[in-house]
Amino acid sequence: MRFDRSVSKRASAVDWLFRSRATGRITIAQVPNLPLLLWAGLTVVRWLLHPGGSQMIALNIAAGGTIVVWAGDEIIRGVNPWRRLLGGGVLAVVAVSWWTGS
Repeated sequence: MRFDRSVSKRASAVDWLFRSRATGRITIAQVPNLPLLLWAGLTVVRWLLHPGGSQMIALNIAAGGTIVVWAGDEIIRGVNPWRRLLGGGVLAVVAVSWWTGS
């Protein structure tokens, strides 16, 4: 009997974390939106071309800006707590990266 309650509590916690408030379906990942696609494209360009000087600075600013926009959008409009936590985590990683200069 005790086992059944712990499984039930775990199931409801998972349900709370991953269930979309908009559709009622479990949502872990979604089709990328424009800021995330732009960030991915800019990141690939940086990796492939290894530009220097002002071009690298411009790419870094553009990529950083798009991922911050994406993370902020997830925090504000995420369909479930998991998506909001994901946006907050990405925003924290970006902030630490900018703060430490890495």
